Amino acid sequence: MTIMGIAFKRLVVGPLEVNCYIVTDESTKDTAIVDPGDEPDRLLDYINENALITRYIICTHTHFDHIGAIPELKEATKATLIIHKEDLSIYDMAKDMANFWGHQLGPLPRPDLLVSEGDLIPLGSYTFKVLHTPGHTPGGMCLLADGVLISGDTLFAGSVGRTDFPGGSMSQLKSSFRRLLTLPGETRVLPGHGPATTIADEVKDNFFIGEI
Repeated sequence: MTIMGIAFKRLVVGPLEVNCYIVTDESTKDTAIVDPGDEPDRLLDYINENALITRYIICTHTHFDHIGAIPELKEATKATLIIHKEDLSIYDMAKDMANFWGHQLGPLPRPDLLVSEGDLIPLGSYTFKVLHTPGHTPGGMCLLADGVLISGDTLFAGSVGRTDFPGGSMSQLKSSFRRLLTLPGETRVLPGHGPATTIADEVKDNFFIGEI
């Protein structure tokens, strides 16, 4: 998908089928890798084959399935690693959580930038706005720009993220869900798992409407 010269490439990675998005300003090749959960070699192959310049590695939240490729990507690209400041504790326990679920993580680098609600992340001619959407994790966030929302595990097509992991909160998730549904209906939603959707479709069909 390309919108106003910005390309969004989805690569589904890892056994939990995480949507990793490679977002590129086509005029400058400046690129952000969002939620690199696994398969670093495959992600780097795409970056190198297309001569992309990786400026950022951004995590919508820091559960192990969304961060597993960070060590290799950080080493290869030297990109700025960005997470929400409220998710640092989840990031620090990600290795233990991965072990509990039968997965392994390599040593994780420290984040370079901790962001907060309303912060802006420039990428070529594009600018992401950080929306803090806790509930799935304390520092869960969405990235909004020009009618596109990268929603992580806050909002899925027809569903929402679970809240039974450490740091999860049903009350916060309900608040975040309500907030996202106030966005324009034509907003395209690129979730952390599963197919893309729109805000209008979620207002009409998301099961979680009945919970709030």
